[in-house]
Amino acid sequence: MFRLLIVVITALLAGACSPADEAPPPATPSPSVAADNPPGALACAKVIAAADQATIMTPGVADAVLRAATTADAPVADAARRLADAYAAAVAAKGAADEPDRVAAVSAATADMVQVCRDSGLEAVG
Repeated sequence: MFRLLIVVITALLAGACSPADEAPPPATPSPSVAADNPPGALACAKVIAAADQATIMTPGVADAVLRAATTADAPVADAARRLADAYAAAVAAKGAADEPDRVAAVSAATADMVQVCRDSGLEAVG
């Protein structure tokens, strides 16, 4: 009985010291946060590309701009929020009488954000 107890304790101690119990490596910042230098460059690059390619009304594009603006300074982040809100309103107005006005508001919000990027010096960076 005593031998069995020693074998069980030895097995438990050996298992407790296995390499699987080592601490995980420290977390690294996400690539999008590290690459957004200066802050807002990623969002500006996305909105400028969408404006140039006329893809801002493509599903997911406005949301991608907003997600990229999470590390941006206030003017860029605010412009991205206005763009995302305008896009959401345009999608909600599909088939309604005010749909053309809502789509025009997305275009205006896009132009506004591009101007904010220019004013912030992020057009050349993006």
